[in-house]
Amino acid sequence: MTPILILGIPLDFILFAATLVGVAIFHRHTLLIALAGLVTVVGYKLAFAGFKTGVGLSGLALHMQHEWVTLANLFLLLMGFALLSAHFEKSGIPDEMPALLPDDWKGPVVLLGLVFVLSSFLDNIAAALIGGMVARHVFRGRVHIGYLAAIVAASNAGGSGSVVGDTTTTMMWIAGVSPLSVLEAYVAAVIALALFAVPASIQQQKFSPIVKNAPKGLQIEWVRVGIVAAILIAALAANVTANMKFPALLDHAPVLGLTVWAVILITAPLRRPDWELMPATFKGTIFLLALVTAASLMPVEELPAASWQTALGLGFVSAGFDNIPLTALALKQGGYDWGFLAYAVGFGGSMMWFGSSAGVAITNMFPEGKSVVMWLRHGWHVGVAYFIAFFAMLLLVGWHPDLPR
Repeated sequence: MTPILILGIPLDFILFAATLVGVAIFHRHTLLIALAGLVTVVGYKLAFAGFKTGVGLSGLALHMQHEWVTLANLFLLLMGFALLSAHFEKSGIPDEMPALLPDDWKGPVVLLGLVFVLSSFLDNIAAALIGGMVARHVFRGRVHIGYLAAIVAASNAGGSGSVVGDTTTTMMWIAGVSPLSVLEAYVAAVIALALFAVPASIQQQKFSPIVKNAPKGLQIEWVRVGIVAAILIAALAANVTANMKFPALLDHAPVLGLTVWAVILITAPLRRPDWELMPATFKGTIFLLALVTAASLMPVEELPAASWQTALGLGFVSAGFDNIPLTALALKQGGYDWGFLAYAVGFGGSMMWFGSSAGVAITNMFPEGKSVVMWLRHGWHVGVAYFIAFFAMLLLVGWHPDLPR
């Protein structure tokens, strides 16, 4: 089969780019556009270009056999963590947060710091949703889009230096990269947090100030707190155990997602999950899976030569292109400083609302965030922080690449 080129560019990329442009412009119809884009790309691959794994339906089947674990994990985590966030909201803890946070713009800064820390040992989706739920309560339900972008950025930055904090860093760990090599990503991540947290918090404080005092007579529902803790602890334990003891299992089963749902179902008799959230969450989840699947079909066989310039560029690319295949290609190629790559592909997706699973999760909770124009306009500080922090890390740490593979 012969791929079609237009001005030297494979038609696959043009179709995928058109899908992203459609999502950016028609943000009220993102699911329909993403599904239409995926169907178009698959149809073109079937008729003309073929797949990396072969041609026709057999090639498609083999490709999906390779991708299904990643897609299943994303589906289970996004759906499951939406229920977790509802348990967390009903526990009463978000209503108590005004008593713990400063009363002025420093309160939103502290909340972003908490999201950052949570994401270092939890999945960044869970950290972002917990941060969004607290924000909904302490800002009277009115959260600025610039602050939504900052919550996503804090969750992605917090996971970038931890091998259990993000899918991409976990992939590096499985591939044999030392956790200490990934850890240096926190040099840039902490600088980035300091850069975007203040302007985002000032935006939020002007838009809807933080509640100064917690409502009186609140009671924490400790059963729901226990359910939230059980889900998060089980997810963390499953992630660490599978990576250390049974790494091959991660290629054959969505271990993390299944663990989260096992705890949700086991604890359901204690407190009923908020099943009513599932239809809206399902739509947002299918949107992300459509984009991730389309990205995995792109004919990216290799990346440019490994360098800090390439790593910097991959951060911008990951804002619109799934960072999982980018990371897989980088691991295959070698020659990167893994701390820089972890920061770039982990944090870079924060620059667009659909550039990371945490961004999609947050916009499921706050649909007004599903506008690329508004996200870029009000979340400008995220892109600026990414760029400045990358060069600060280059100056402070230096580029120390691994050997090519």
